[in-house]
Amino acid sequence: MSTTTEGPQTPVAEPIRRVTSRWIALFAAAWLGIWMAQLTPIQLLLPLQVDAAVSPDNWVDSVVAFGIISGAAGLCALVVYPLTGALSDRTTSRFGRRRPWIAAGTVLFAGSLAVLAFQGNIVGIGVAWCAALSGFCMLTAALTAVISDQVPVTQRGTVSGWMSAPQAVGIILGVALVTFLSLGQLLGYLVVSVALVVLVLPLLFAFSDEVLPVGARARLTFRTLVSGFWIDPRTHPDFGWTLLGRVLVNLGNALGTTLLLYFLQYGLKIEQAEDGLLALTLVYMIFVILASVILGNLSDRLGRRKSFIVAAAGLQGIAALILAFVPSFDAALLAAGLLGMGYGCFLSVDQALATQVLPAQEDRGKDLGIMNIAMAAPQAFAPLFGAMIVATFGSFPALFVAAGAAAILGALAILPVRSVR
Repeated sequence: MSTTTEGPQTPVAEPIRRVTSRWIALFAAAWLGIWMAQLTPIQLLLPLQVDAAVSPDNWVDSVVAFGIISGAAGLCALVVYPLTGALSDRTTSRFGRRRPWIAAGTVLFAGSLAVLAFQGNIVGIGVAWCAALSGFCMLTAALTAVISDQVPVTQRGTVSGWMSAPQAVGIILGVALVTFLSLGQLLGYLVVSVALVVLVLPLLFAFSDEVLPVGARARLTFRTLVSGFWIDPRTHPDFGWTLLGRVLVNLGNALGTTLLLYFLQYGLKIEQAEDGLLALTLVYMIFVILASVILGNLSDRLGRRKSFIVAAAGLQGIAALILAFVPSFDAALLAAGLLGMGYGCFLSVDQALATQVLPAQEDRGKDLGIMNIAMAAPQAFAPLFGAMIVATFGSFPALFVAAGAAAILGALAILPVRSVR
């Protein structure tokens, strides 16, 4: 990692000054808090909370209720991501363009998680989770735009790797805290909300965010905002193919992971399903970290993105098919390793690719907001789609076949990209 001193750069210019080791460390720490606060509820707290609220005679009813809540939150992501991106592109605050939105998103996200901790009925859970995911989208829309604002192309694979690696650590820390310390619903949500604030604040105060002059602010109307949500794939085909690939690969990963607790409980019928989830998450974590950091850096060195992404998506497809056709805990451990390796590589390299196919530098935040939808929406809608598949077939193999097919199709979607190797 570089030791060159960072500083503010012209808001819409392509950055050329390398970011420092300290900057990357603070950036990684912020993402650790973000992933812990988002993924601990998705993987553990929210399914258990929904199951307790529904108290179903048939376990499929609980899966469906969880899917509906996640789908409603996904609709919020469809609006909040590009809206926040567009507004942050035009923000002329004396604190910079991105910093106010990072702060506001953190407050909304953490506050909503604290409220969610006290909910005992489905409506309250749904409303609080929609608010929490909206805060997550607001925060991450601004934070991913910072990569395009401040990180040169030659470092984006490395920096994106340090955005991706904390995802696995965040899951394992959150699940381990709740499981080993028996925190329960109330303390579980409160702990991850406090961790979010504590880990994001240092970056918020440390990085330089250049102020956009009022005269340089592009005019924003309702018409231009709505029309800006659509980027014609015929005019910008590389953006379109990258977006499609991201949707499919993230959908495959989400279908393969978001219902894992239910799979262990009702598919493999493991008595201590939470302990099994922790073991799978630990294996997944190790491979995500190794793949995202090592392969993201290697992608920078070789100047190649597509081959890494295709291989990563292929590994995820293989992992999902193992879960479908070899339904045992040992096979699930193998699949967790392959899935972690594939997804870790994909997260770091695909994020770098996304920043290189943006249509216009002055719309970085808005366009990356659209790209971020392709990450958050599949994760939000996957429990709903997965619940529909499980409810239709009454078992889990069809769910994992769908996950594998989505990942492999995502790999194929990247191949037509021409502007990036």
